[in-house]
Parts: sequence; C-alpha cells; structure tokens
Amino acid sequence: MAILTEEHKQYLYAHKWAVLATGRKNGSPQISQIAYDFDGEDIVISIKSFTAKWKNAVRQPKIALLVHDDRKQLIVYGEAECIAEDHPERNALSLRVFKKLTGNNEMELSDDFTKTLDDQQRTILRIIPGKVMMNE
Repeated sequence: MAILTEEHKQYLYAHKWAVLATGRKNGSPQISQIAYDFDGEDIVISIKSFTAKWKNAVRQPKIALLVHDDRKQLIVYGEAECIAEDHPERNALSLRVFKKLTGNNEMELSDDFTKTLDDQQRTILRIIPGKVMMNE
C-alpha cells in the first residue's frame, strides 16, 4: 500500500468527483467521471455492472484515478477490487458513496436501498492506492 501523506488524505477527503481511467480490451484507455468516497485507506466507487469501466476493471484491474481542482491534481494508481452485486459488502460500501455524493449522513441500509442497487445493477470498485502523485 502506498504511503498517503496527510496532504494527500485531506485532498481526497475534500473532493468527491474524479476521473477513472481503465484499459479497454484493445489496450486503449477508457475514462469516466465518477463520484467516490475515501475513508483514509481505500477509495470506493459505485458503478453499474454493464458499463465499460466495470468490464474493463474485471478484465484488467489496474486503474488510474485523477482528482483535480483547477490546476491542482492528485493521481492515484492502483488495482481495483471488483465487488459484484452478490458480494456481502456491496450494500455498505455503496452506502458510503451515496452518503458522500448526497451529503446525507442520515441514510441507512434498507430493503428499498438494496432494491435500488439491484435494479440499477450496481457494483463497487474498491481501490487501494499503490502509487500517488500530487501536482500543483
């Protein structure tokens, strides 16, 4: 695991939008804007199982994540752990992302929340940073 400095951690806590880069089957890059949650150790992203970013990460889990703020940026390189719809941690990790995205810390796990995740075919990418670079 990469050693995240306090500056890196504060930057990741302060943001919720990033650009995720994965590799297509033919080797070309695929990028998507995503919302994420950082808990001090890992970054979690909720995505749908039928998207290119999910399929790419399942096939080749090496990813890059760019969190930018004007000209300042933090780039995280790592491997994505692909947590499928039937994984026991999927619901709790999804809740983390949705709390961060909405700012609603009162949200709780419920049957309705799980049904929404299931209906949308939501999965999770959990990223443990392997290398981190920050530029201003």
